Amino acid sequence: MSDQEQQRAQRAVRQFMESWQRSGLSHIKHMEPAPVVPTPSVNVPETPVPETKTPLQTRPLEPVNPPERMPGSATEAAAEITAVTAEPRKEMSVPRTTKSKLSKADRQAQLEIVAGEVSQCQKCPELASTRTQTVFGVGNPKAKIMFIGEAPGADEDKQGEPFVGRAGKLLDKIIEACQMKRSEIYIANILRCRPPGNRNPTDQEAANCRGFLDSQIEIVDPDYIVCWGSVAAKNLLHSEMPIGKMRGQFYEYGRAKVVCTYHPSYLLRNPSAKKNVWDDMIFLFQDMGIDLKATQN
Repeated sequence: MSDQEQQRAQRAVRQFMESWQRSGLSHIKHMEPAPVVPTPSVNVPETPVPETKTPLQTRPLEPVNPPERMPGSATEAAAEITAVTAEPRKEMSVPRTTKSKLSKADRQAQLEIVAGEVSQCQKCPELASTRTQTVFGVGNPKAKIMFIGEAPGADEDKQGEPFVGRAGKLLDKIIEACQMKRSEIYIANILRCRPPGNRNPTDQEAANCRGFLDSQIEIVDPDYIVCWGSVAAKNLLHSEMPIGKMRGQFYEYGRAKVVCTYHPSYLLRNPSAKKNVWDDMIFLFQDMGIDLKATQN
């Protein structure tokens, strides 16, 4: 078994263990292994094998990603910080490769459990002491598309819902232009608390909140994810690439296809970039079999 296969198997086991923990299971009964019965040795005459010479096969070394830790631990936070690379990482925290069969009601119930855990979170002392409330996520728990932003702002901190300020109103217009409703999409952020002064999330804060984000992604199980801005793209895909270079192509996260584009707040400062975002929406919806260009006519 290769290193990548071992890591995938380990991640899958950890995901099952975490789901057992969330359901209340804390101990697994220890079972003694069955005794090993020695197999009698049999002498088999050796047959000489003619020596053959084959050319030495070489291949370039592949990067090895560090093993993942349980969510919320200090070692996990360190691993998240050091694992940031120039190119988007293909190894994901959400291993799902088949579509979830959970009903919409079941998904909503699971999201509410995680939201309750978020409301009590104290992992980031500064954020926990300055927030008005946590901002978990909103929208269709069985959404085909999931939006991920960076962190709550002042309006979001006040109302407890992501994307409700000026940038949120612009996002609503983009959704409307795509012939969709906000209620049809699931919207979340990298962080669930507002950073003081609306600063960007630190790597440590993003790592502390990552388990909650992955739970949302796994429960909603979207077909598509849109990373709004470099902070979302960097933290979801572990990439330092500029958002402009990440546009116009799909990335993968678990089962979902990921599109990266400019954040609505960037569009408020740079209105000319609205065309780029619209092109990204056309690219996304074209993969869904919907021609947004036709809706403009």
